Amino acid sequence: MTFSTAVTVLRYAAFTSHPGGGNPAGVVLDAAPLSEQQMLAIAAEVGYSETAFVTFGDEKRRRFTLRYFSPLAEVAFCGHATVATAVALAERHGPGELVFDTPAGEINVETTADDDGAVRATLTSVPTRSRPALAAEVDAALSALRWDRADLDAALPPHVAFAGNEHLILAAASRARLADLDYDFEALAGVMRTYGWTTVHLVWRENEDHFHARDPFPVGGVTEDPATGAAAAAFGGYLRTLGLAPTAGVLTIRQGEDMGRPSDLTVEVNPHHTRVRVTGHAVVLSQR
Repeated sequence: MTFSTAVTVLRYAAFTSHPGGGNPAGVVLDAAPLSEQQMLAIAAEVGYSETAFVTFGDEKRRRFTLRYFSPLAEVAFCGHATVATAVALAERHGPGELVFDTPAGEINVETTADDDGAVRATLTSVPTRSRPALAAEVDAALSALRWDRADLDAALPPHVAFAGNEHLILAAASRARLADLDYDFEALAGVMRTYGWTTVHLVWRENEDHFHARDPFPVGGVTEDPATGAAAAAFGGYLRTLGLAPTAGVLTIRQGEDMGRPSDLTVEVNPHHTRVRVTGHAVVLSQR
């Protein structure tokens, strides 16, 4: 897509190897001349949950400055747009290490090419943290979601987890509860603004190292994200805090299935470090 400002927006789907899956992201590789208002307007026109803007680049050092905008506001960090941007840069400059300076902090990304040429990216989050959610926070979110406390998995307590942004984590007691998502958009957006959450990360644990997730994102003007790398990193930190990370330290999150855009996120948790690694592919979508 080319806007009247002569800015070209690339379109990628992140956390998938197929254009029909993953989370679409806009990527602007030369956003240095753009104002904040112009970036927000472009993100709104693109209409994806986030568009990433490279506002400075040092190709020799492979270091870039990124800003992220939803259709409604700037966000400090976005995992799927980071993966999309890293893959776009790797396709142009070759795979290898990248460093992104973001409003949330420095993000290191490793890009590699598979045997079939597909590019994957592994981002390392800023230090994560997680705390138990307050009763008032949980009650407000459950009311907007139209869930009851009986719908929650008592073995995975509600937390507010951080990996660049804050996310409320609620674990569903069943896959059916997770699949039946019919929430009050305006009410949940209001709750999230009150408490400063970027998404509500809804999960169901299939087994120790495989989870299913959904992420309502009404504060960004989007009903739901089909893949949320920032929330996946925060969730990894949550499991680390609770001592529930898989023995091998690697888990997978299946997201977007109930939206018809299946996505796969690989999360690596080290019990000795607060930073979490999140891996996924990204593929080009039709540039329209």
